[in-house]
Amino acid sequence: MSEQRPAAAPRPGAPGRSAAEIRRDIDLQQAELSSAVVALRGRVTELTDWRRQVREHRRELIIGAAVVGFAIGARFALRRR
Repeated sequence: MSEQRPAAAPRPGAPGRSAAEIRRDIDLQQAELSSAVVALRGRVTELTDWRRQVREHRRELIIGAAVVGFAIGARFALRRR
């Protein structure tokens, strides 16, 4: 009894693939790339929306502005002496 294993599909780039297999791989890669670009575009839009960033990090911005204000005030106060 000899078991027949199903022939393994040639890996991408391997010789011996048919034009249909190559076209299918190209189409799959194109679909994956397209969805990745759409996801990346959405993420970039989200991260570069400064109004949203201000809304989400209001507390940190207020604390940072207060620290900078105190630092500038202290610098001016020390210069006058």
